[in-house]
Amino acid sequence: MSLDFSNIDVEKLIEATYETFYMTLIALTGTFILGIILGLLLYLTAKDGLWENKIINFIVASIVNIFRAIPFIILILLLFPFTYFLIGTIRGPNAALPALIIGAAPFYGRLVEIALNEVDKGVIEAAKSMGATTRSIIFKVLLPESMPALVSGITVTAIALIGYTAMAGAIGAGGLGSYAYYAGFQRRAFDIVFICSVLIVIIVFIFQFIGDYISKKLDKR
Repeated sequence: MSLDFSNIDVEKLIEATYETFYMTLIALTGTFILGIILGLLLYLTAKDGLWENKIINFIVASIVNIFRAIPFIILILLLFPFTYFLIGTIRGPNAALPALIIGAAPFYGRLVEIALNEVDKGVIEAAKSMGATTRSIIFKVLLPESMPALVSGITVTAIALIGYTAMAGAIGAGGLGSYAYYAGFQRRAFDIVFICSVLIVIIVFIFQFIGDYISKKLDKR
């Protein structure tokens, strides 16, 4: 096995890197929105919450736990019919997006719930005593106060998503995972596998650096 990099097609490598960024960023946006909704529902409907409701809390918690428990590669296969209905194909970067979002949002939803639980109850009670509506408490107290933790959480989720895109690539979603598997591993061109691995690590470091920077800027402690 040699690493002379003679097998690497630069154009295909650039295209694969673009597809990985594309899948990660689009899926991250969807995950952030859906995860915030799930986390808020878990927090607000919990015991002593602003919308305390055991039934809704149980349903949302069950959905989150079920999708968190399913291994991602199996989740992709389970969602093939839904993906085909929604996207019209089960191949390519766009086809990976439903599975990426549905796979990552429950994970992030739990991180959102944890972040919201860390908000000082006294601040919430003070807002309620001043006549603040639930909407105001959510958007002017809960989310702003928990924002550093929310950013840290979405950073962790982004790194998990990068790994998910590589797995999705192995079954035809495109990106660096697809290029490493089909052009590299299957053809025993391990220089391609190596360079794809290096690029994925670099992408992880980029997301981690940006997430840490934003989180520190938002943290007023």
